[in-house]
Order: sequence, then structure tokens, then C-alpha cells
Amino acid sequence: MKWFGRCPQCGEWGTIEEFHEAKISGISKTGASNRRAPRIDVSQAATPITEIGSDQVHRIATGFEEFDRVLGGGIVPGSVVLIAGEPGIGKSTLLLESAGRIAARENQTVLYISGEESQAQIRMRATRVDAVQPRLLLASTTDLGTVIALIEQEKPSLVMVDSAQTISSADVDGITGGSSQVREVASALIDAAKTLNIPTFLVGHVTKDGSIAGPRTLEHLVDVVCQFEGDSQTALRMLRAVKNRFGPTDEVGCFDMSGDGIEEVRNPAGLFLSPDEHAVEGTCITFTVDGHRSLPIELQALVTNSVLPAPRRATNGVDTNRLAMLVAVLYRHGRIPLLSNDLYVSTMAGATAREPACDLAVVAALASAATHSPIPRTMCAIGEISLTGQVRPVPRLQQRIDEAARLGFSTAVIARQRRSARELNPRKMKLLEVSSIREALNALGISSSH
Repeated sequence: MKWFGRCPQCGEWGTIEEFHEAKISGISKTGASNRRAPRIDVSQAATPITEIGSDQVHRIATGFEEFDRVLGGGIVPGSVVLIAGEPGIGKSTLLLESAGRIAARENQTVLYISGEESQAQIRMRATRVDAVQPRLLLASTTDLGTVIALIEQEKPSLVMVDSAQTISSADVDGITGGSSQVREVASALIDAAKTLNIPTFLVGHVTKDGSIAGPRTLEHLVDVVCQFEGDSQTALRMLRAVKNRFGPTDEVGCFDMSGDGIEEVRNPAGLFLSPDEHAVEGTCITFTVDGHRSLPIELQALVTNSVLPAPRRATNGVDTNRLAMLVAVLYRHGRIPLLSNDLYVSTMAGATAREPACDLAVVAALASAATHSPIPRTMCAIGEISLTGQVRPVPRLQQRIDEAARLGFSTAVIARQRRSARELNPRKMKLLEVSSIREALNALGISSSH
């Protein structure tokens, strides 16, 4: 704002008048919230909690059961959901395919706004993923005022903005994607979602360290924050809820990327297991817990004689520092010397075995490879290993055992429990309780002599 006594155009004095643009629906033309709100009657604004209805909110289904479960049962009206992930991981594909499935229903209109692609490019991708629907509206713009105007004009059932870092406001200084611009864009879109009761999805970029780009307040402003993760070398994708005001934050959805779009994987049990039915040396199966879901993971190990001054340690899906500790424990308490060998440890299909419950399976796979003693495919090992060589219990063991029994495993090597094994195992699966690493190796049929 700058005061003028003389008009810079015509040169006349006292001809400039102050003008205030009207605000619409509590939202400015540029998307900024109207901070000069009219006075309201406080007695009418505050309502006793006992007088507020407790009717169940009608959620909107995304068309993916895995997506709905991560969101807590579907999309809550008026909510703002942030979907973050690395470039090319499939965020836009997931949202566009969900938009097509929602728009295919009766009286459901979806507005998809892209600041990265043209309408023709979005149409090409929509054709590939079978998301072409007459009620799916496409717009390509990077101006915040245009985005807000489109939302107020169309009043759709759902809005998707791809991405928050590409939209900018003309009233805020700073480059597109900067902290001030992202904060203003997010605030304006949240105001629009809450005022018009329209759920909104925002796509967010991530930095090199994997955190969400932009100011930290972006994550605090939105209602739900989801991370879309996966290895670019594999087709498996995992959707996790990092923050959720309307549901749990420990749910995980599994998806499979293909040339025709994204498909949900309702039973991912077989994704992390090799198709071999016969016992193979150097492999052991364990069960991890991710959210409310227990997943089997196959650990594979290769032990070779080293020709290098410093033996090589290569891992994939396993923490390298944890492996070094387990190798030392295996040598000290298991009598299997591997300190001078090259060791290669990996999981199947890009799975991660970083929780302590996978320790026993890592040690078993290494011992199996070193002693050429294959472990039966019907056996699994679940337990944490301490520096003293003890096998310690792990949390939510019942959930892991139930999933192992469901998949046909007949025997599980676990840490010695405080309660009876019969109480732990209602399916009558054979449980071998051990207290030390040497007992575990013997239970798995691995000789400690090397």
C-alpha cells in the first residue's frame, strides 16, 4: 500500500480514492481468508456439547478399500488430506484413478486441478487408467485466485489439487513453492474446504531427506497427512497415514503399480515370499507388523570367503549397523565365525526388515548359509536378539502367529513367553520356545559347529 497525493498517470492532485474489494463467502478473490470478519453474537456461536448431534458423518468412498482403510473409513466432508511422496511414485495416478471412480457414481462431481500438467496430458493419463468420466472436471492453472473461483463456481463433491507447491498467490511475495507461498495456498484451500464443506486432496512434494517440502505448518494445518512410499525398482507401493484426525495412524494400504494404473493388494502375504516350495539354504521367514497388518518377510543371506582386507557387508532392506551387531553375537554366543567372510543379506520385493523382531530370522539365514543347513519352508522365526545372546519376546506376537497359521506355517521359533503357549496359540500351531541363540539354532535344525 502506498499513498499518492498526485496521480502518476494524469498528474492531477487529490484525484486518487481508496477502494476496498468485496469479500465473497469469507474468502478473498486471491484465496486469502477474510481476517476482518463481521462481528458475531457470541451467544449464538458457542453451543453446549450436549446439544450437538452425534450423528455419524457420511464418508465418501474412494473406490479403493485400501485407501479407505488408511483414511479411517473414507473421505470426511470438509476435510483436507495431504498426499506426499517422491516424484514418480504414483501420487497423481492414485488420485486421478480415485477421482474417476468417485465421479462414476451418481451425483458425485470431482474437480481435478493440476499445476504441473495440461488438460490434454491429464486426459491421456486418465484414458490409460480408465478414469474418463463426464463428471470428472479438469483444470490446469497455477493461480490461486483461479483455483478458488473454480471451487466456488463448480461446488464439486471433491477437489484434488496437484500440487500445492505449484500454485501461487499474486498477493504474496516469494517464489512459487516457497514457504510463504505454500503457507498462503494451503490456508486459502483449507478455508475454502471448511467454508463450502468440500473435501480437498493436496499433493505435496518431498525433499531429499524424505520430509514434506514447505513449511512445517503445512502438516499442522491439514487434517490428514499420508505418505505414499515405495521403491522405484519394484511395483509395490505403501500408503501410510502419518497424521489422521478422523481415524488411526497405524494403518497401511498396499498397492501395485502397473502399466494400466494402480491396483490395490488386499492380501500382500505372497509379495515378500519367493515361490520356492522346497527348503533352500540361506533363507528364513519371519513376520513383521505394519499398522494393523502382519506381513511375512523372507530373509536371504549369502556367505562367501573374502579376498579383501575388510570383508564386505551388503544389505537390502536390513539395517547395516544391526547386521554388524548380529554377526558379532552369532560369533560370540552361536559359535559361528563370520567376521572374516563377505556377507550379503536381502529381503524379497523391496520389503524392509528393520524392526527388532526380525533379528532371529537374520541370524538364522546367516547360520543356514554358513553351515549349508536349509530351514524348512513351514518354519518361521520371530524374536529379538540381545548382546548377551538371549532371544527376547516381541510385541503383538499373537497377531504374527495368527497370520503364520493362516498362511499354512506349522512351526514357529519364538522367545520363551511368560504365559502358556496354549493361551498364545489357539490354532494349535507348534511353538518352539527358546531363550538363547544356541537353542534357536538347534530348534531350526542348524548345527553350531562350523
